[in-house]
Amino acid sequence: MTENELRQSLSSVRDPAAGADVVASGRVSGITVRGGQPGFVLDVGGLAAGEVTALKEALEAAAPGARIITTSEMKAQPKRAAPHDVPAASFPNIRHILAVASGKGGVGKSTIAANLAVAMAQDGMRVGLLDADIYGPSVPTLLGLDGRAEGVQGRIQPMQAHGLKALSIAALTKPGQAVIWRGPMAAAAMMQMLTDADWGQLDVLVIDMPPGTGDIQLSLAQKIGGAKAVVVSTPQDLALIDAEKAIAMFGKVGVPVVGIVENMSTFHCPKCGETTDIFGHGGAEETSRARGVPFLGAVPLTMSLRESADAGTPAVLAGGAAADALNAVARTLMKQLETIDAPHE
Repeated sequence: MTENELRQSLSSVRDPAAGADVVASGRVSGITVRGGQPGFVLDVGGLAAGEVTALKEALEAAAPGARIITTSEMKAQPKRAAPHDVPAASFPNIRHILAVASGKGGVGKSTIAANLAVAMAQDGMRVGLLDADIYGPSVPTLLGLDGRAEGVQGRIQPMQAHGLKALSIAALTKPGQAVIWRGPMAAAAMMQMLTDADWGQLDVLVIDMPPGTGDIQLSLAQKIGGAKAVVVSTPQDLALIDAEKAIAMFGKVGVPVVGIVENMSTFHCPKCGETTDIFGHGGAEETSRARGVPFLGAVPLTMSLRESADAGTPAVLAGGAAADALNAVARTLMKQLETIDAPHE
């Protein structure tokens, strides 16, 4: 790693006390590479203990093995970047950036994201899957991935699984380590994985978003040009209320919602063969009509879907009712994306 590459890598980390990156704000200085050993000075002045810990973890991920000299001389508020200093990033090598989101947790968003990504890859598309659920990364489990992502010439190399490229914060941190970061740090981590990874040419990059409408969702809207969203919900009224909030949030920040998916639409009993609407049925489709958002389809809750998720084998590869439904949702989604790509007269 050269000093310039080290500087660029460190610049991907945001200063928790400023709107600029840590190099521009002066938080990091003395950047050097001597005898192949990278190093820099980190000024933690004015930061809370939790912010210091989170910042060091982000910097260690950006510059693995770097020697960090810590000082605490910074007393004045670091200079903030003006809004025009942080333009929305464009990714010419990626045709579609697709955020799979939910208004609340527990609706199976990550399972849907991973299976849609694999289904599109199996259909011949060049697909990447970015696990932006910083606090609860589950993509490695869903895809059966182990180990850590490697860096080559200052670029993070996504891992390979089931015909797609995948990257998760779990592949950049120590196994079992809890990520205790404030919202801005988590948002910076998502941007780092997006901008510093060697994704190559992609038709679709699927981003598994954390639940809710927080900093990571706002960063998606403000810093990633051309992003689109898919919202996942169960048919339960409680989940649909939050799904509507997610749709409204994306509308306010200018991210088009290209569809809504109803997960756990009905339960297929493996013993008796009967179906039961545990969480209700059809609520997401009603919401799609009310909000003017395309309905992509309904996915049933089955034992095989849960088993395949735990085993690291995407359900779309295993067959069954859930696999059929997920593949149908993926095909509908791809048609939506083709419509967006089609020239308008």
